[in-house]
Amino acid sequence: MKLYINSIAHYLPEQVVTNKFYNDLNNLEDGWIESRTGIKERRKTAEGENTRTMAIDAVARCVPNLPYPIEEIDLIIGATYTPFDTIVTLAHGIQNRFEITNAKVITITSACSSFANAMEIVEGYFAMNKCSKALIVASENNSAYNDESNIKSGHLWGDGAAAVFISKEKTSASDLEILAVDTTGLGNVGKSIEAVTLQPRTGKTNMPYGKDVYIHATQYLVDAIDNILADNDFRIDDVDYLITHQANMRIIENVRKKLDIDPSKVLSNIDKLGNTGCASTPIVLSQNIDKIKIGDLVCISVFGGGYSSGAILLKK
Repeated sequence: MKLYINSIAHYLPEQVVTNKFYNDLNNLEDGWIESRTGIKERRKTAEGENTRTMAIDAVARCVPNLPYPIEEIDLIIGATYTPFDTIVTLAHGIQNRFEITNAKVITITSACSSFANAMEIVEGYFAMNKCSKALIVASENNSAYNDESNIKSGHLWGDGAAAVFISKEKTSASDLEILAVDTTGLGNVGKSIEAVTLQPRTGKTNMPYGKDVYIHATQYLVDAIDNILADNDFRIDDVDYLITHQANMRIIENVRKKLDIDPSKVLSNIDKLGNTGCASTPIVLSQNIDKIKIGDLVCISVFGGGYSSGAILLKK
């Protein structure tokens, strides 16, 4: 079945935290963080900002370009592993703020893969004819859960949000068609259940097995891309733009080399934003939406702690 992205936007906090902050805090050498991660700076929420407020701002930026009233949305899916409230979920906060009635409302988490999982859920609801217009909000307030003194992972995380409106019917020539979505759970792989953790009682993100994450992220990002292309009769040469989860520039570059795709086709923001979790790929897509021309094929690939992976194919 066909699905279309009608409008997309993102929100980033104004506060910029450079590597110097972590160099001074953790007594790190200049260049140490960038050489290992590709990160130069990241965004951090200000007082009064959180996962919900960022998502609201992202949605509000979509509304002027939305080809139908926001009240027509009948499915809202929130995606986050850094919630502001675990009872009043991210999606419910959006429903309340924009007064969207008669919508199915759920919030999910599959760590940094959650955007792809959310899109696959939209595909399912549409296929069952239970909904026809959906809103996905992916928002991560990593700084609220981050241990900045953690030398291994404190410097990785950034804050940000994205909003994506999806419909069953094409609404304009600028719509992006969702050709395919596929996700896979990998909880039985490697050190999946201990490599990256965020346990409510501690409230801090921890990544004690970064090497395991690196190895499996590289493998399964590539596998997800290869599989979704093969399943839809495409080759890597057909891809005009590739967006992978923004976890580490070395992972992104390793994936690029394994796929043998030209660097000019790889879209990234990790140098400026760090790892913005499940919001990372839709933020990159939103930042580069004006680059995508009629006929272009875009491939998105995700990998999340736990572990999980997925891929999305888009065409304009």
